[in-house]
Parts: sequence; structure tokens; C-alpha cells
Amino acid sequence: MTEPTTIPGGPHRFSIAPMMDWTDRHCRSFHRVLTRHARLYTEMVTTGAILFGPRDRLLSFSPAEHPVAVQLGGSDPRDLASAARICTDYGYDEINLNVGCPSDRVQNGRFGACLMREPALVGECVAAMVATMPLPVTVKCRLGVDDQDPREALYAMAGAVKAAGAGALIVHARKAWLQGLSPKDNRDIPPLDYGLVHALKADHPDWPIGLNGGVLSLGMALEQLSFVDGVMIGRAAYHNPDLLRHVDPVLFGTPAPVGGSAEAVEAFLPYMAGQLARGVRLHDMTRHLLGLFAGVPGARLWRRHLATEAPKPGAGLDVVRAALRHLRQDAGHEEAAA
Repeated sequence: MTEPTTIPGGPHRFSIAPMMDWTDRHCRSFHRVLTRHARLYTEMVTTGAILFGPRDRLLSFSPAEHPVAVQLGGSDPRDLASAARICTDYGYDEINLNVGCPSDRVQNGRFGACLMREPALVGECVAAMVATMPLPVTVKCRLGVDDQDPREALYAMAGAVKAAGAGALIVHARKAWLQGLSPKDNRDIPPLDYGLVHALKADHPDWPIGLNGGVLSLGMALEQLSFVDGVMIGRAAYHNPDLLRHVDPVLFGTPAPVGGSAEAVEAFLPYMAGQLARGVRLHDMTRHLLGLFAGVPGARLWRRHLATEAPKPGAGLDVVRAALRHLRQDAGHEEAAA
């Protein structure tokens, strides 16, 4: 396994959340262009998919992505242990167990947020993975579900997984309402309770605890890092990836890998060229770049060109270069008009 670089402030100081349909290998490779230190997470992968599905397609990743964690979905200790061993062989830096996803499919499979009701079982799952392979096992959870008391639910989960050997706990600081709210609504409607996560950290000073949910800027991240060990950002980083270009200097005290968003695109071109040669569609990569120039003159032309041209059969890097030209030309026109 490729060893991850030493991260100032601990491995979970800043991470990009696992997001279904978004944080695939192409997204992660682009995010790594923007930040060398952020910990990246895969989309959630179920144990059944790993044990019986297209394993290489689901788990393969570029060595440049390190440090990168795989997030697993499941609730059978033996299956999770087997899946964790397989992920270890693929070279991941961490195994993360999903105890937070509120979707119907996840509930029907008895994993994700509904496991907040079964902290003892989650502890068994963690212990089984810890016993079978050398990677750190972490857990990402909610404050609770439905009518659970948040403090009781969170503290029970934390106690169970810590005793089982979990290396860290990442808390999405909202409850999940499995009855009455959609997965989308569960990302915004349940109120945030950062104070409860802060209290948990104060009660576990020797154990890494990270916070997720509602953090929209690096300024907010810095504020939270005075209470917890790490901050995880999801949609804010995905929709405005330029935020990630500032992670290394602001949170880690090291230079930014690229000087600007256009430079980031140029740095990503060799990766895209290699993937195109393997038969990957251009759109599968450029869809993760649409928000890159948010708020910049010409951003709409950038998005429109990629959205219309990249999905076409045979689309290549010329589409990306043309989108950059449109961006620069439109920005020049606006500056001249000003």
C-alpha cells in the first residue's frame, strides 16, 4: 500500500464527504489537484457489491488520490470484515462505516442511519473489521433518528464504536428523520446541533472526533476546529470546488498546489487524456468541473459548453480547451465593458 503523506494537524483535520453519485474516482482525482492534504472519501459501497459485484470498477483508484478512505455500507460483521480485507488489498488508507445515510434503499438493507438504533451491532461490525485487517476503521453517523433523544443516541453510538476500536468518529450534526423526510430534505431540514458534537469531544479528549453538516466555508471550518479534531465538507466543496484550492494554505500552512481555477483545469488535462484513452466518456469527468468558476465572469458559458458538448460521442479535450477559451473571452468582454 502506498503510504499517505504526513498531514499537519492529524489525518481528519479536513476531509471531503462521501457523496453518492458525486465522489467517484474522477471527482476525487480532480479534488486532489486542488488540495494535497484533504482526506478524500469514496461513495458508499455496499458489502454485497464488493463481495459479489464488479469489484475493480467499484474499488480501483489512482495512487495520486492518497490519502483516500473507502466508505462501506452494511450491517453483517462477517461481510464487513471480508469487504474490509478486500479494500485493504486495494490500498485504501482507511475503512469508514456508514451509519448516517437515510435513503429508503439503505434502510431496507438494514444499514446507514437506521443503525443508530443498534449501537451494539455497530460495535460488533467495527470490532470484526478491526480484528481482520490493519487499516484504521472509522464511523460516520448522525445525532440519532426519528424520536431518539440525540444525546442518548450519539453517546451510545460513540461509546460502542470507541470500545470496539474505532479510530475516529465523524458526526453529521443533524438527526435523520427516516419517516417523513426525503434523503434530500434530511440534508437541510433537521436542525444542526454543533454544541452536542462539541460536548462529545470534550468528554472524549483522547479520541479523534470530526464534525460534518452545514459547514460552508473554510472560515467556518477553522471556527469548528477550535472544538473538534476535524471538519468534513460535502456539497459546498462539490458545487464550488475552488474552495478546495485554499484548503492547504488556510488549514495546513502549505502552498496551494495550483494558482487558480484555470490552472487546475490545465493540471487535470493529463488525467482526462489517460482516462479517455481507456474509453471513459469525457462527460463522466467534466461533470465534476461545472461549478469550478462559480461567481467568475464567463462561468455560465463554461458550464453551458461542457454540459452540451462533453456528453457527445467522441468528445475530447478540445471541448475542455474550448470551454476555457469561452470563459476567458467572456471575462475579457465584461472587463472591457466595465
